[in-house]
Amino acid sequence: MLVTEFSTEAVAAPERFELFTEITNNSHMPNRLRSDHQADFLARMRALQLGELRVSTMSFPHLEIVRTAKAIRQHDPEAYQINCFLHQEGTLSLVGSDTALHAGDLVVMDTSHPYHGDVHPVQGGWSHVTVQLPRRLMPLPDKTVQQVLGTPIDGRRGMGGTFVRWLADLNTRADEFTPVDTPTLTSITLNLLASVIAGHQGAEETLSPEARRRALRVRITAFIEQHLADQDMTPQTVADAHHISLRHLQHLLAEDDTSPAAWIRQRRLAHCRLDLTNPRLNARPIQAIAERWGFTNPTHFSRLFRATYGIPPRDYRNLPSTVCPNRQ
Repeated sequence: MLVTEFSTEAVAAPERFELFTEITNNSHMPNRLRSDHQADFLARMRALQLGELRVSTMSFPHLEIVRTAKAIRQHDPEAYQINCFLHQEGTLSLVGSDTALHAGDLVVMDTSHPYHGDVHPVQGGWSHVTVQLPRRLMPLPDKTVQQVLGTPIDGRRGMGGTFVRWLADLNTRADEFTPVDTPTLTSITLNLLASVIAGHQGAEETLSPEARRRALRVRITAFIEQHLADQDMTPQTVADAHHISLRHLQHLLAEDDTSPAAWIRQRRLAHCRLDLTNPRLNARPIQAIAERWGFTNPTHFSRLFRATYGIPPRDYRNLPSTVCPNRQ
């Protein structure tokens, strides 16, 4: 596994656009690029290489991308490219048809097809995520994927939203992963992506049982993470939200050697631990932190925390930063 980062600020302003062009040509594929900001092109990129799959999170100003038939003849990685518009909007021209794209949209491209894209940022921060993978890795029939090329897919909710949150988490935690994690991360990314495309096409039956199971498990853990502060969340409410039985939910999480109740408890405790190491929250009572993450009984919370981390929450909060490396 390889994490690479670069910023055009490493060179003088007149050289920045040329540097960005060179880097993206090498990391993805050669295209014709143009920008209204070529005189001083401020951009950055963090790329996570998962075997043959690459996830690149980028920030850049206006950019026009043209993939011509000539460029395809000269170099074609025969790959799918999934572009996620985090904080951008623009237009995509594919096979003579113009499509408007907005923040939150996903769009699938094929490197063997010419296209013309024109994108503008709508606010700061990371603005774009690109996932590139060889077509043969996609766990869907090629004809299913070809039907969604250039079509906006909603990345704000449902499976599209789950996929976008997964990509954001990959970017945030990129430095935490080791080469041992690569097969798992690749498999989850591919299965989630396939579920998004299949769901958009109403072709879920084309997914393998394993792909459906993995996608559902990721969807469930994402749901739990989003609702940790909800004191009323229980294994039953999680199962109901995903239209499955409690027994099915227990079976899914048993594959990870845990149970729904244990997973909810573990994630809540983890957030409490992080809050206790946050100096900005030093004035907040420990009980308030516990209640924020669903623990309404102080004695029960203290006992769980000590059993998990080997030390009472008050003592954990008082550890020096040299002992507690997560302290911000």
